[in-house]
Amino acid sequence: MARYHNYFVYIVECSDGLYYTGVTNDLDRRIQEHNEGADLESFTYKRRPVLLKYWLRFSDINQAIAWEKQLKGWSRKKKEALFRDDWEEIKRLAKNKKNESSETPSSTSSE
Repeated sequence: MARYHNYFVYIVECSDGLYYTGVTNDLDRRIQEHNEGADLESFTYKRRPVLLKYWLRFSDINQAIAWEKQLKGWSRKKKEALFRDDWEEIKRLAKNKKNESSETPSSTSSE
C-alpha cells in the first residue's frame, strides 16, 4: 500500500533581500529552523529572519527536487512574478532570456 507523503518546495526572502530556495518534508519546521539559526553554516544563518514568499506541495520527492532545481535557475524577476502568480510575466521573461542567450555579438545592435 502506497503511503502519502508531503514534500514542499519553498522560497524565503532573507533580511538582506536575497532569496533562498529549498525543499523539505515539513515546511513549518524548516522555516522555524531557518529563523532560529539551526545551522551556523547555512546560507540563511546571517540573513535572518526569513519570510516565506512561496511554497508548493508535492507527493513525489523527485518532482519536488526537479522543481527546486528549476526555480534555483530562475532570475529574481521571474521568482517575483511567481510570488504574484503572474504566469504571463514568467512566460515573457523566459522568452526574453531565450532570445538573449541566442544572440551572438555580430547580431546585437549598439543602438
